Amino acid sequence: MDISILNAALLILAGLFAGFINTLAGSGSLITLPLLMFLGLSPHQANATNRVAIFFQNVIAVRNFKQQGLINYRSSLFLVIPAIIGSVIGASIAVTIDEAILNLFIGSLLFVMFFVILLKPDKWVKAQAGQVNEKPAFWQIVIFFFIGVYGGFIQAGVGFFLLAGLVLGVGYDLIKANAIKVFIVLAYTAIALGIFIWSGQVNYLYGIILAIGNASGAFIASKYAQQIGVKYIRYILLATVFVAGLKVLFF
Repeated sequence: MDISILNAALLILAGLFAGFINTLAGSGSLITLPLLMFLGLSPHQANATNRVAIFFQNVIAVRNFKQQGLINYRSSLFLVIPAIIGSVIGASIAVTIDEAILNLFIGSLLFVMFFVILLKPDKWVKAQAGQVNEKPAFWQIVIFFFIGVYGGFIQAGVGFFLLAGLVLGVGYDLIKANAIKVFIVLAYTAIALGIFIWSGQVNYLYGIILAIGNASGAFIASKYAQQIGVKYIRYILLATVFVAGLKVLFF
C-alpha cells in the first residue's frame, strides 16, 4: 500500500504529539486512531496498526525511565501480569467485533474522553499521590486485569485509567506512576500486537511511519519529563478529540 508524502508527514507529526502526551499522561491514541481512519484504514486496521506505534513508543520510554531509576521490573510484575491476561481477552474481542460496532464505539469514546479531559481528573489524582501500598490487594489485581482488557481492546485513553490505578490504588507519585504505566503498556501491547498481527489487520507501512513519530515523542517526554510543562497540550487535545469524534460518528 503506497502512501503520499503529505500522509506520511501527518502520521509522523501526529505520532510525535501522541508519543509525547502518552508518555507524560495518556490519551495520545485519541489522535492517532481517528487519523489512521481518516487516511483510509478500516476501524479494525486502525486499531491494530496503532499498536505498532504504541509498542515502539513504549520501548523508548521504558528504556529512558529505567535509566532514571523510575522502574523496578520485579515489583511491577503484580500489576503487569493481570494487565497482560486482560489484554489477551480485549485484543481477541477487538479482532472479531463487528466493524460498525467498533466504529460506533471509537466515535463515542472520543466524546466521552473529551469530557474526561475537560474535567481534568488528573488534578484530583495528583492530590492523592504519595502513599505506596507495599503489598498488592486482590482488588488491585482485578482493577489492572480490567484495565488490560480495555487496553487490549482499544488502547485510546487507557493512560488515564492506568494513572488513576497507580496513583489512587497503589499510591505512586505521578512521575513514577507515569514510568510504570509505560512499562505496563509495553508488556501488554507486545501480547496484543501479536494477536492483531495474527489476525492480519496490521498495516505495516502506516504503523512503522507512525511509530517513528511516537517513538520520537516518547524519547523527548521520558528524557525531560520533569522539565516539560503540559498546560497547553490539553487545549490542543480537546479540540482534536472533539473534531475527530464528529468525523468518526457523523461524516
